[in-house]
Amino acid sequence: MSFDEFRALVAQHASGGVSPTAIPGVVVSRMDHGGSQDESTTGTILAIVAQGTKRLSVGGTVHDYGAGQYLVASVDLPVSGHFTDATPEHPALGFGLELRSEVIAELMLTASAAEFPRPSRGESSPPAIAVGETSQRLLDATIRMLRLLDHPRDIPVLAPMIEREILWLIMSGDQGATVRQLGLADSSLSRVRHVVRWIREHFAEPLRVDELAERARMSPSAFHRAFHAVTSMSPIQYQKSIRLQEARLRLIANPGDIGATAYAVGYESPSQFSREYRREFGASPSEDAVALRGVARA
Repeated sequence: MSFDEFRALVAQHASGGVSPTAIPGVVVSRMDHGGSQDESTTGTILAIVAQGTKRLSVGGTVHDYGAGQYLVASVDLPVSGHFTDATPEHPALGFGLELRSEVIAELMLTASAAEFPRPSRGESSPPAIAVGETSQRLLDATIRMLRLLDHPRDIPVLAPMIEREILWLIMSGDQGATVRQLGLADSSLSRVRHVVRWIREHFAEPLRVDELAERARMSPSAFHRAFHAVTSMSPIQYQKSIRLQEARLRLIANPGDIGATAYAVGYESPSQFSREYRREFGASPSEDAVALRGVARA
């Protein structure tokens, strides 16, 4: 199976932007323009680039990955990213598969203890985002998954088996530590994921790091180290990114009420909100809202 076939299958089924497919957990994407920054969250996903190059920034870390490479994200992180070379004539193309912790846990139970030794106490947490090279075996499995889109009757039977194959190949590859910890309920990564989920659900509330550490069942110092190792940012920085992304979504719908938006996402001062918003997005809230509404109408 060839990389050309992989690229052709993605192009065949991607209609523009990120498109869900008939296979649960599988998406394909097509981007015709590069350069402009896109603020979003990663989800827990395996993303394989079929064409183009993407730059992803999370916290102070930048990840570049292109055709023939994959990215795995094991925590839902706020990121800023853009394709550097996408055009209508040469669009960026990609394949995505949701990383399901329950399937990863099942695969780890199937493997021998010697295959995947549990991390020792005090061992540093793996990063939540990692980039690797797509092996021929991984490419073959992904192509077989995409072929199922032309044979919908086969999807309920064959797609779960191919999903397990893809996950196994990632888990046992160079970036496997990032993925395997999704299947460990008591891993430091899973504890950070639990706190990340809580912050996302309560982003407008004040944060106390010692209370977050209690939720993670870790000491404050160990929690802070693990959170930064996984997310490349502090809990406060993570909360700020989520607040500003939520504010941006609200301003698209209601660009005239800057003060109400600031209070709704947890800021006590509209002026502080405007300063941090400009620092994050490069424009004031009102200017950015006008620009975003113009793009949405286009």
